[in-house]
Amino acid sequence: MNKIKKRGDNFKNNSTEAQELTVCTEIEKKSVELLEAINDSNPEIKALYDELTEADNLEAYSGRVHGELASYRRVLTNLLGAYQAVLSTSDELGARWDDLHKSRRHKKKRYLPYIPANAEIDYAERLTDHFAQGINRYKLLLVCFIGSFFGVVIEMLWTLLHEGEILSRAGLVYGPFNLLYGFGAVALTLSLYRFRNHRKWLSFVGGMVIGSAVEYVCSFVQELVFGSRSWDYSGHPFNLNGRICLEYAIFWGVLGVLWVKGLYPLVAKWILKLPSRAGRILTATLLVFFVINAAATVLAIARWAQRIDGIGASGAFWEFIDTRFNDTRMEKIFPNMVFGK
Repeated sequence: MNKIKKRGDNFKNNSTEAQELTVCTEIEKKSVELLEAINDSNPEIKALYDELTEADNLEAYSGRVHGELASYRRVLTNLLGAYQAVLSTSDELGARWDDLHKSRRHKKKRYLPYIPANAEIDYAERLTDHFAQGINRYKLLLVCFIGSFFGVVIEMLWTLLHEGEILSRAGLVYGPFNLLYGFGAVALTLSLYRFRNHRKWLSFVGGMVIGSAVEYVCSFVQELVFGSRSWDYSGHPFNLNGRICLEYAIFWGVLGVLWVKGLYPLVAKWILKLPSRAGRILTATLLVFFVINAAATVLAIARWAQRIDGIGASGAFWEFIDTRFNDTRMEKIFPNMVFGK
């Protein structure tokens, strides 16, 4: 039986190799023609070399030489563009093939959630003309809401594993949501969406850059507006103003790959299950909830900072905020928040 299986594998390998040898794309034919054209031009350029060497008046050849140089520079620009286009197409075809193979293998494992390839998501969205197709406003809002929730869950599990206790990582006063993760998910989606059907290294590099940029901006804005910080990497090596560091930049890179190749298609698969009308209504409802939640959070943190500075409530509304969001509750929601520089 093993010998039969081995012969079958050898037959499939030989068949694949034979197909690789017989397939010749149009672009390959054009590349052969280009190489032949370059070789055909060699005698002409060599003749020009001899003319220049023998010429008594080189300036007479100035227009011709500079014209040919400009032509060759244009050729180089075209060739570089062609190289990048062919490299991108080759990378995408290989990545689509690998991703589809991987998703089909996972589909057979009943104990794991089925994560479709991005190519399958793209095809299903086009086929159904889905309301959250591509990266339109509905898709981005839903990605933000889902990312805000799962980011908190993942970081809480992380603190449980490393610190032995569950600490709140929420960024809003209502519910386990943190818009930092939501904005991060949206930023990763917007910046890495074009690489979803390409190799993983592009998503890794993009994740490092975009994730670190989002983290730096959020830290800067929080300190500028509220005079507080929710994280400080000053004790970490290769940090920038304590707002970002190499360790977490690598984490963002890994997250970029996990997001583009795993989490995003899984989220998109869930979103695909929403009917268009119900999906639009749900998105609008969640948007209203998050706007109110964010506004309440800004007011609660602003008032908390004032209480720390010994400033009393200036009216019934702020007294209500003090009662609703007292220090004990705020410290429980935001255990890492530190005021002052």
